Amino acid sequence: MNKRTGKQTVTFGTPPVITATAAIVGSKEGQGPLRAYFDQIVEDTMWEMDSWEQAESKFQRVTFANALAKSGHKADDLQYILGGDLLNQCAGTSYGQREAGIPFLGLYGACSTMALSLAVASMLVDGGYATCTAAVTSSHFCSAERQFRFPLEYGGQRPPTAQWTVTGAGCAIVEQAGNGPRVETYTAGKIKDMGIKDANNMGAAMAPAAADTLAAHFQDTGRQPADYDLILTGDLGSVGSDILIDMLKEQGYDISQNHNDCGLLIFDSQKQDTHAGGSGCGCSAATFCGYIYDQLKRQNIKKVLFAATGALMSTTTVQQGESIPGIAHAVSILA
Repeated sequence: MNKRTGKQTVTFGTPPVITATAAIVGSKEGQGPLRAYFDQIVEDTMWEMDSWEQAESKFQRVTFANALAKSGHKADDLQYILGGDLLNQCAGTSYGQREAGIPFLGLYGACSTMALSLAVASMLVDGGYATCTAAVTSSHFCSAERQFRFPLEYGGQRPPTAQWTVTGAGCAIVEQAGNGPRVETYTAGKIKDMGIKDANNMGAAMAPAAADTLAAHFQDTGRQPADYDLILTGDLGSVGSDILIDMLKEQGYDISQNHNDCGLLIFDSQKQDTHAGGSGCGCSAATFCGYIYDQLKRQNIKKVLFAATGALMSTTTVQQGESIPGIAHAVSILA
């Protein structure tokens, strides 16, 4: 059976089911508008560990355990864990899952990793290579700032375009059968680089990739933006969201009426001083696995196009004056 739909999209023959999710966040995220949708809010950014990196691994480990428990499965029931984070060599995930005892596929899509892991998990399940998988993603404000920008002690001034890396993690259990929202299609993204070099303007760097992937999805499927209750991007914030809407309008697609962004949902940017909004792997992970999954389960929204976005830079490339490539992966999900 040919499951290709157009150039970049696959349509699942038997749409995999997201049977359970879990989301854990830090204190700042817990003060935001989505507080009621998280499984746990951790007030201590170190979470009783010796470093921020160890704390991030704990976020992943506990979030995965919570999702697994909510699904009713044991670890032996899973064939794969698919996950990633922002740290070098995906160390947050590798150390977080090293004791899980489940085959592990490490993925790096930067802040797009939640959609990427959902997509790859769904392909494994729909292809008959697995019956039960987990897609997990995390980030941590302190570990990300130290790696990509400046040590927190530096106290640097954040420009208006800057976004706040979410401290948190999300995990989704993806299965062949069961009750829950179903993953219908996956549109794989291309790397897009428009020459943005400012590490404090992630929205501008990632928006072209989001526009490219969403346009490809509409072209491949023959759908229009109005076919979805919600078109949800990952981490564009206010700056990137405005750019995305303008870029898609130039291609004949108006998403202004049903678009939102995880980076805009998770924080109250005015009251919490997060400038352009939230970012980080944990932003789309916690927002989707917390708030959006709840809305799908309740059928308050019935059809979502989830397009998480990522900046594929490294500390080395930024220091060498390279521009920032972007990527976006999109999955459509039905309640």
